[in-house]
Amino acid sequence: MSSEEPDSSFIFFKTQMLKLTTNPIVMFNFNKETAQNKTLTDSLQKAKLIFISGGDQTRFMNIVQNTPIKTAIKKAYENGSTISGTSAGAAVMSEKMITGNQKLQKEYSGTFDNIRYDNLETSEGLGLIKTAIIDQHFLKRNRYNRLLTALVEFPTLTGIGIDEATAIIVRNNQVEVAGDSEVIVVRNPKGILKAKNNNLISIESLQMSIYTPGQKFNIK
Repeated sequence: MSSEEPDSSFIFFKTQMLKLTTNPIVMFNFNKETAQNKTLTDSLQKAKLIFISGGDQTRFMNIVQNTPIKTAIKKAYENGSTISGTSAGAAVMSEKMITGNQKLQKEYSGTFDNIRYDNLETSEGLGLIKTAIIDQHFLKRNRYNRLLTALVEFPTLTGIGIDEATAIIVRNNQVEVAGDSEVIVVRNPKGILKAKNNNLISIESLQMSIYTPGQKFNIK
């Protein structure tokens, strides 16, 4: 439901997954009506792997929020299923979800070209990860400003920036990096000050780490 072209997204995913499994691969493109279909949501809950496509994470959550779909995904996760996704499908995993929009700037900027207090728009995600906030396309699109702004808004969370062709695999509180590039982790901002007149931010110190495939780190 994230994608503007859901059929194409599914075909691309299915083509790759057929090389790995003989299990049935099914596409769900829920809307507000089918979100209440118990047969479909029961099937979703029983899936061993749920993959959420890229696109617009807000579009996805607008359909899923406060519906049996979200409940089914959470129950599948609690029962040991793997919940995965790319791009928008990664952003929805955290409880505090970055939408990509700026409050102080009407036009969308893929790179988020400033660090300002009360500028980052967030909404509620799936909440499978409660102690971290996830950003994606991170190095490719220079999204440091966006993640640093998130850390100012939510200083107790761990900020995780995942680059393209790269993934994090989360098991309980341990995170492993996989893929081709790097993952940037920022946390523990100290001495946050917010200017009164222009929303500028200063941070005295914070912890930043860079992890490559095969390396692991912990979150709370």
